[in-house]
Amino acid sequence: MLLETLGSVLLGLALSWAASHHLADRLPSRRAVFTTGTVGALFGAYVTHVALGPGHVLATLLGAVAIGAVLLSLLIRPSPRRLRRAYPF
Repeated sequence: MLLETLGSVLLGLALSWAASHHLADRLPSRRAVFTTGTVGALFGAYVTHVALGPGHVLATLLGAVAIGAVLLSLLIRPSPRRLRRAYPF
C-alpha cells in the first residue's frame, strides 16, 4: 500500500508537470495544477484499491493516472485565441 501511495503521488506530479508544461496558457496557477494532479492521483489510487483489493498494484496506479488526468482536464480553460466568425450561426 505504501508503494502504491508513493507511486500515485509521483505519477500525479508527473501528470501535473506535463499539463503545466504543454498547456500553461490554458491552466490556472501552477500551484493549483500540482495540487489537483497530486490529490487526484491519490484519490484515484484509493478508489481503485478499494474496488479491486490488494495485489493489483499496476491496475491501482493506472486508476490513479486516469482519475488524476480527469481532474486535471477539469481545470482547462478555453483557448484565448478563439476564432471569431463573421456570422453568429
